[in-house]
Amino acid sequence: MAAAKTTLDLTLKIWRQPGPQTAGRFETREARGIPDSASFLEMLDIVNERIIADGGNPVAFDHDCREGICGSCSLVINGMPHGPNRGVTTCQLHMRSFRSGDTIWVEPFRARAFPVIRDLTVDRSSFDRVIQAGGFISVRTGSAPEANSVPVPKMDADEAFAAAACIGCGACVAACKNASAMLFVSAKVAHLNLLPQGKPEAKRRSLAMVRAMDKEGFGSCTNQYECEAVCPKEISVDNIRRLNRDYRNAAFAEAAG
Repeated sequence: MAAAKTTLDLTLKIWRQPGPQTAGRFETREARGIPDSASFLEMLDIVNERIIADGGNPVAFDHDCREGICGSCSLVINGMPHGPNRGVTTCQLHMRSFRSGDTIWVEPFRARAFPVIRDLTVDRSSFDRVIQAGGFISVRTGSAPEANSVPVPKMDADEAFAAAACIGCGACVAACKNASAMLFVSAKVAHLNLLPQGKPEAKRRSLAMVRAMDKEGFGSCTNQYECEAVCPKEISVDNIRRLNRDYRNAAFAEAAG
């Protein structure tokens, strides 16, 4: 005999904001009969289908891969970026993490550098501009080099790979009281600066990306590590230490001419 399907009856407090220049508010929606096997985004799909059937405007939210790869599904759920579970994105959060009768507050990432576009959708192009400032290398690309032509220490390779896991979702910014982007920037700098291929631009990269971060209006880091706690890829704050060192050395070299 097949097991009975478990469903949840929930109350949603969803942030609704028609546009960036318009005041927003929380709207109450009842979400009844939600399968506990559904992901959080699938639950929002169900709610939107019911809103549309009633002649209303669906809730706007970002999503793409729904596999925890792209970082688009950036929501604050009950005050936590990506929700209560550690090491997962919103699209990987399943409704079995909640109980029937719960009230769930859903809002967008809050940061001056992430202006709201509509409802739960924010503009995170500031991250793109930080990457454009220096997140690249100038070595020859095209044909694959022989694997052993550029030796890379195992520890450096492991740390670079771990930093490269950052998906640029912005949860670190949303969790920080100062809306700092240091965890994101440090990960993007580290995964290149640690490798031989990234060494030629290491000093320029460190200066350019930190200055681009500041220009975008992100706040300062106060080392309370909320960023690491909510990061769906569990990026280490050790990268922030490394970035502070690289930036200091690059700034000294620049000042010395």
